[in-house]
Amino acid sequence: MSNLIPIEHKGQRILPSTQLADAYGTDNKHISENYINNSARYTEGKHFFKLMGEDLARFKEGYTKIPDSLKFASSLYLWTEKGAWLHAKSLNTDKAWEAYEMLVDEYYRIKDIQSKDSYMIDDPIARAKAWIIEAEERQSLTLQLEAQRPKVIFAEALEVSNNTILIGELAKILRQNGIEIGQNRLFEKLRKDGYLIKKGENYNQPTQYSMELGLFEIKKRTINNPDGSVRATTTTKVTGKGQIYFVNKLKDERKASA
Repeated sequence: MSNLIPIEHKGQRILPSTQLADAYGTDNKHISENYINNSARYTEGKHFFKLMGEDLARFKEGYTKIPDSLKFASSLYLWTEKGAWLHAKSLNTDKAWEAYEMLVDEYYRIKDIQSKDSYMIDDPIARAKAWIIEAEERQSLTLQLEAQRPKVIFAEALEVSNNTILIGELAKILRQNGIEIGQNRLFEKLRKDGYLIKKGENYNQPTQYSMELGLFEIKKRTINNPDGSVRATTTTKVTGKGQIYFVNKLKDERKASA
């Protein structure tokens, strides 16, 4: 989710259906069905924007870095934060609510942008120059990362250990350390091995055993929903100690099974 390309329309950040579906762990079909089945609740301009014809063409010209899958679309739905909330409410899965919380924190409500991204610069010559500088910086960074790759892979968990992260992000770190496991499989394994609660009201929250080990923290917060109601959320986050613990544990398990 951290790799989402920032897109703005009419003064606010929006997400195309494909990216919203990917964040919620579903597909375009379910996003479309949610909209159709609850169309009376959605208001254009508040929950979404629908672009067609010249409006869509101008939008594509202004955002040359939109995903390739959207470049040839004949119509495009762009979902606001309030629209994303309605979709999360319709899907009503743990992953959807967790993704919505992340989108609010890390995408929709980012206000202080220090510099203007190249694809948001109006002047085409200035935009091209900025793009060249960005490309050169990315190339330089890539070369540095390749040179440091053995160190990065070896010490990934140690370098992030000062921050708590989501379990989905832990799965990414595990893959970087050669352990092929996705978010869903990792959740399943943590439940099976007794680190997360298997069912009931506290499903997917840490067990007493894992909390005593210091592997997880629980983040509690309330979200003011667009309809005026308040929703309490509980998110399980992996501590720095937990990141190191699980990287080493799963590495050892892989060696033992080899």
